[in-house]
Amino acid sequence: MGQIFLKTDEEIETLRESCLLVGKTLAEVAKLIEPGISTEKLDSVAEEFIRDNNAVPGFKGLYGCPSTLLTSVNEAVVHGLPNKNPLKDGDIVSVDCGVLMNGFYGDSAFTFEVGEVTVEVKELLNATKQCLYLGIEAAIVGNRTGDIGFAVQNYAESQGYGVVRELVGHGLGRSLHEGPEVPNFGKAGKGKQLKKGMTIAIEPMINMGKKGVKQLSDGWTIVTIDGKPSAHFEHDIAIKNGKAEILSSFEEIEKVLNKK
Repeated sequence: MGQIFLKTDEEIETLRESCLLVGKTLAEVAKLIEPGISTEKLDSVAEEFIRDNNAVPGFKGLYGCPSTLLTSVNEAVVHGLPNKNPLKDGDIVSVDCGVLMNGFYGDSAFTFEVGEVTVEVKELLNATKQCLYLGIEAAIVGNRTGDIGFAVQNYAESQGYGVVRELVGHGLGRSLHEGPEVPNFGKAGKGKQLKKGMTIAIEPMINMGKKGVKQLSDGWTIVTIDGKPSAHFEHDIAIKNGKAEILSSFEEIEKVLNKK
């Protein structure tokens, strides 16, 4: 992770535009998610939508990433590469998307249900989303990154889930990954202090089973060691005096899902 850059209010507003475009892109993807569609198709729709909105995909070409979206199905935690395989009824797919617009990155992720999923899977998704919002609640001026990680870990483990250690949230701005690192585990009162003007991505990755993960031979996809499903939700926030401001949005996505 790089340096920490504090943003002015104007910079935060510009960053917000990028974050909101990610939410709109994920809403376009949400319209198409059903059994039979391939993640490759989702990827091409997302890229076209981002470019039509005067932005460029944030991930494509960065660190050698070949795609606009990272699509992680079932036991894939994150960094799954889009492919031709059709999604199946009962799958879940975490869709992570970044855009670069007006010099600033937005980066957000949402885990979608494909057709009818089991009650256990629904509970995992709800708990992971709850972890995200508990992490955001802890992101206030004067707190530390460990307070965010503790909030996420404490809730996830109280529900019997595993918290991924190897991948973390991060600062974002003119670079996709700035400082500080924002782990989803930690001790309250430890870590980097949160200051007004920091912009960070909080992204719990929560496993139905154990916390262990491994990387596949494609050099990208991270999967759970026990083969159990994993969920991932990510918001971008600005640290302000008082509670954090969420810059990204799930609203457009949830509108689409509520209509299905």
